[in-house]
Amino acid sequence: MNLHLVALRTTKYSDTQTILTAYSRELGRVSLAMPAGKGKSSVRMKALAMPLSVVECVSEPRPGREILPMRQASQGVVLKSLHSDPVKQIIAMFLSEVLAVTLQGGAPDESMFDFLVSSIGILDNADAAATANFHICFLFNLARHLGIEPDVSTYGGGSLFDMADGRWRRSMPLHRNFLSTADSEIAHKLSRMTFSNMHRFRFNRNERNAIVDGILEYYSLHYVSMRYLRSLDIVRMLL
Repeated sequence: MNLHLVALRTTKYSDTQTILTAYSRELGRVSLAMPAGKGKSSVRMKALAMPLSVVECVSEPRPGREILPMRQASQGVVLKSLHSDPVKQIIAMFLSEVLAVTLQGGAPDESMFDFLVSSIGILDNADAAATANFHICFLFNLARHLGIEPDVSTYGGGSLFDMADGRWRRSMPLHRNFLSTADSEIAHKLSRMTFSNMHRFRFNRNERNAIVDGILEYYSLHYVSMRYLRSLDIVRMLL
């Protein structure tokens, strides 16, 4: 069958094989065997499997088979700058790590796949101002597709954002997982960020890092732990 993939990460399996973890339109999360080594085919496949690459291939899923063969692989979307611009490369690494953690299993989700491919195209074409905020905007939009989007209708001036419940509240929650009034207002402003206007949001590095840390804490409360993202420290230094 034909598979349309977004590459997430690669793991060395043996001297001759590497495993590509990807999210597919047809099957959801999949693991595929790629050739490893220094040959022309291996080098080509390694280039195809860089984080957030969009790939097309042929495979043969079978019941009980955890690792699928990968044949006739080709570039699904031509990317002009994603893997040559150092900042975009780091963002791609970071977001592919987030996706590898959050997109664990379950039935395939075509709307999720389409969101990923569309977002990758936006990052590829983004200017410097938009690129700096892309990961923040992406994580907000990803939350919607994961079903953990905060309920912005509950916001009111002076309210507190209850991260455990995903709602803004007038009174202090009976737990520690909430934002201050000032940060709660920032969280509400961020909910207005879109891929079309993200370049208009101005943050310094400390502000941007604090926002990312808050979003990842929110993800960890609702979905899965985000404590061990290896690329996060590089993102903090560059953006």
